[in-house]
Amino acid sequence: MAFVDLLLEIANWVRAQIVNLANPWTFYQVAIIAVLFFVAKLASRGLESRLEAHARRIKGHQGLLRVVVALMRRSDWILFVLLLFGALTVLRSFTWPSRTLLLSLTLSLSIAWVFTSVVSRIIRNRLLARTIGWIAWTYAAIVILGIDDEAAAFLDTLALPLGATRLSALVLLKAAVLLTGTVWLAIVLGNYFDERVQRSDELTPSIRVLLGKVVKIGLVIAAGAIALSSVGVDLTALTVFSGAVGVGLGFGLQKVVSNFISGIIILLDKSIKPGDTITLGDTFGWIRELRARFVSVITRDGREYLIPNEDFITQQVINWSFSDEMVRLDVPFGVSYDCDPHQVSALAIDAAVSVGRVDADRRPVCWLTGFGESSLDFVLRFWIRDPQQGLTNVRGKVLLALWDTLKENGVEIPYPHREVIMKRAAGGPVVD
Repeated sequence: MAFVDLLLEIANWVRAQIVNLANPWTFYQVAIIAVLFFVAKLASRGLESRLEAHARRIKGHQGLLRVVVALMRRSDWILFVLLLFGALTVLRSFTWPSRTLLLSLTLSLSIAWVFTSVVSRIIRNRLLARTIGWIAWTYAAIVILGIDDEAAAFLDTLALPLGATRLSALVLLKAAVLLTGTVWLAIVLGNYFDERVQRSDELTPSIRVLLGKVVKIGLVIAAGAIALSSVGVDLTALTVFSGAVGVGLGFGLQKVVSNFISGIIILLDKSIKPGDTITLGDTFGWIRELRARFVSVITRDGREYLIPNEDFITQQVINWSFSDEMVRLDVPFGVSYDCDPHQVSALAIDAAVSVGRVDADRRPVCWLTGFGESSLDFVLRFWIRDPQQGLTNVRGKVLLALWDTLKENGVEIPYPHREVIMKRAAGGPVVD
């Protein structure tokens, strides 16, 4: 019956519009609407190009920029609404309101269209934005045309009984609309809170990341619960569904859940944080960001590795800046046996100090480590404060400075050599 009532309401509205076509004022209103729309189209061509120059000055606010661009793209409709509003005001000043009914209806539909099309552009996914925009405008049009009660009654008849629960199309539509709105609002508030927390200097980087993630997840869960409760859905009925989801997580999403839990553990124990220099396997770099599933690590060659959080729990990780940014490096080298080892040690220390990245507060040391086959073996040890700037490059600079210093002071770096002793056996040929 609800569907029949809806059809009858639409038929009555169409019949009334057909009857109104015989009224001369209907033709006048149609002509006014067509002329104003044509004028708005022409005027918007020059206006959009002028507004574009001002829109390009907006930087750092992507959400605001998308709204401004959406307004620019709808400049013809905005001008049409303004002109229509002016015409409606003028006509109502000297004629009956019943003679401007079509203008009033067109104005309301146009305002709803402009509002929904602009607001939906906040969503980055264009397909999703258009879908939400059309759904919102359709709902607004139903309300404006006055057939919302009949449409609601029709949707309520399309129901599926689930035990003691009656699930209708109207409830699903309300739940979808409320869920979309509340979750979007929760995400916006979560991002705003996360930005404020990240700017706090009183919290450690790990705590800032943890607070941001906890607040975002908590707001989304709360938004979903509020939306479902608002449409009359019993949340206790979802226990069976949540149990099924738990089984699915246990079997099909083990790695995802493992990485998520590992990410929380990493944030709680503060083993790594953004800015730390780490080595994991063959990967050496510094941490750019901690995410729910992975850690972003940038290496010296500019590559960004997305390493699962689980690897930081199960594998050996070298954190070069965990408790102190000071890192000690060793440079082995050898000199000729003809050289004075005391002089070589002093020259090596002076060469290391001459390199800018070598920390001057912790003076380098040089030790004689052994008597090699071809040389006296030394190790030069020095400290740096910026391992994220690279290790190989600073070793290379120290080796070059050491080479120059040894050459200037006549210290020889020997080539490996072998001695071959020839012996003649008694009454026999020469043997090796």
